[in-house]
Parts: sequence; C-alpha cells; structure tokens
Amino acid sequence: MAKFRKAFSTKILAEIITFVALATALSFVTFTILPQGGSVTAGSMVPILWLSLRRGAKIGLFTGALYGVVQLVVMPYAYNPAQVLFDYPFAFGCLGLAGFFKKWPTFGVVVGTTGRFVMHFISGVVWFAPMFAPDLDPFVYSAGYNASYMLPEMVISVVIIYLLQKSKALNIYL
Repeated sequence: MAKFRKAFSTKILAEIITFVALATALSFVTFTILPQGGSVTAGSMVPILWLSLRRGAKIGLFTGALYGVVQLVVMPYAYNPAQVLFDYPFAFGCLGLAGFFKKWPTFGVVVGTTGRFVMHFISGVVWFAPMFAPDLDPFVYSAGYNASYMLPEMVISVVIIYLLQKSKALNIYL
C-alpha cells in the first residue's frame, strides 16, 4: 500500500486530473472529424504523452486509460463491449508507452501513437469494417481509415513534444 501511495501521491493525482482535463479540452479543437469516430485535433494526445514522458509508463498507462474512459463518456462510438475496450481504455492507454522512452521523447510519441493506432486497427478490422465496408478488405479499410487521422495526429504530437523538449518544458517542476 505504501508503494501505491508513493506512486499516486497527491501531486501526481493532481497532475493526472489536470492533464486529462487539458487533453479533453484540446479534443474539442478539431480540424477534421470522421463519421465512425476519430478526428484530427490541436494536439489532444500531447498532455497524456507529456505526462508519460515526465512520470513514466506506469503513470502514463493509467492516465491514458482514464482519458480513454473520459473520451467514451464525452464522444461515444459504442457498438460492442469489446470494441469499447479496444477503442477507448486500451487505445488511449497505449499513449502511456511513451513513458518507456524518456530519453528519446519523439520516439516515445511515435511508439505511443502507434500503439493507439494498433488498437483502433484491431477494432476496425473486427467490428467496423464488416458494418461499414462489407465489400472491402477489412485490413485495408481499417488501416486506411485509422491512418487518415492517426498520422496527422502523430505528426502534430511529435512536433509539439519536440518543441517542449527543446524548450526544456518537459522536465519543469519535477
């Protein structure tokens, strides 16, 4: 129990809440919204990635999964209970994988966003392709659909994290 208290101190819990709220607010600033979910935003993944890079993968995975649950409540696309797990807590939880790469933040962003893409890809192949594109190869459909918003999101996140890294803001207040 002492380990739990140390890992989730009041300061870290406050950061988690703040970063999830910031990510949620940024998720409403969209450039493109796709019909079956997914959008290009003003860097909505950056707060989760940033916290992961600051505090490590454990905090990042927890924060990402929590953010996924918040996204489910705010903008739900729910067709199947397993699909909900893949598209929300699993997908956004993968952003926490960036925390394994503190020394290489931009690489961590690529790993975290790729993890999110993989979860959405699986969901697309299993649930969305048969529903929305039954005549297309489900792998091609899912890869194309999810890449259409995840690639721009990845680029936006890499650029912002790179700028935060260069400004030394990633390590502020540690």
